[in-house]
Amino acid sequence: MQTEVIELNLAHSPDSDDLVMWWPLVGVRHPDGTPVDGDLGRPQVDTGPFRFNLVARDVEELNKLVIGEDDGGGYDITAISCAAYPAIADRYAITAAGGSFGENYGPRLVVRDDSKLRSIDDLRELGGTVGIPGVNTSAYLTLRMAAGSVQTHEMLFSDIPDAVARGEVDVGLLIHEAQLTFGEMRLREIGDMGKWWNGEMAKPLPLGLNVIKSDLDDRFGPGTCARLAAVLNESVRCCVEMGEASRQYLQLNKGDRTEWDDPELVDRYLAMYVSGLTLDMGERGRDAIETFLGRAAEQGLCERVENLRVL
Repeated sequence: MQTEVIELNLAHSPDSDDLVMWWPLVGVRHPDGTPVDGDLGRPQVDTGPFRFNLVARDVEELNKLVIGEDDGGGYDITAISCAAYPAIADRYAITAAGGSFGENYGPRLVVRDDSKLRSIDDLRELGGTVGIPGVNTSAYLTLRMAAGSVQTHEMLFSDIPDAVARGEVDVGLLIHEAQLTFGEMRLREIGDMGKWWNGEMAKPLPLGLNVIKSDLDDRFGPGTCARLAAVLNESVRCCVEMGEASRQYLQLNKGDRTEWDDPELVDRYLAMYVSGLTLDMGERGRDAIETFLGRAAEQGLCERVENLRVL
């Protein structure tokens, strides 16, 4: 059995649900990496031989790293969009914990209030430029299944609401907390990707996944991937049970994200995307992923994944 320290790099997106899932691996820390005083400054789960370096990056950046580079940018564990998984299925396994699913809700399509567009059908028939958070995101893959080929402009997820408000794009495809705050900018919803998918398939919409490199077993011995997945699963469980500490961690690491000053909004968002399926996707989550990627493959939008590997 592996006894030496195994140092691993874990990348996650900067939105609140990804941030809170992994702090128990290292303890509550300030933005400069120094731990807070007291017990919360130490890991809250038994990490065994594993030691973690946490890095926050935009999920589309992470998608492109894992798709384009064999070493995935040097990250042993990373968040990705479910839509990106077919391109890396031979190199990464999915963890049962850490995924995000929309259960009759999901990324929103929004327009300015004076727009002629009123629905996804209008977008399909009348057209318009859509600001998207990345060509590899699950939000965009769902949009392609719902609306067909649309004209797009790829941009950072946080820039999309302003781009719609200024008229730089006709429609915005919103992910992360902007799904709840777009009304403050007088933007109007014309479609919810999660509701559309539920209407089509009556299943959760898989959005984000947590994946680990399959070669960890070769590098550190058989069973490493399974032991690591168990530690990660425990971290997600801990972050939910220690809700107050998770909120403290968000406040310490909010940067310029003023929306996190609203505890009600944070709680609403976390309730949406740190759900029972996040704790353990189980067969229901696995089936949702297989259905989502299977339908996309049937439409020629991604490669077909055989024998989905979930730890």
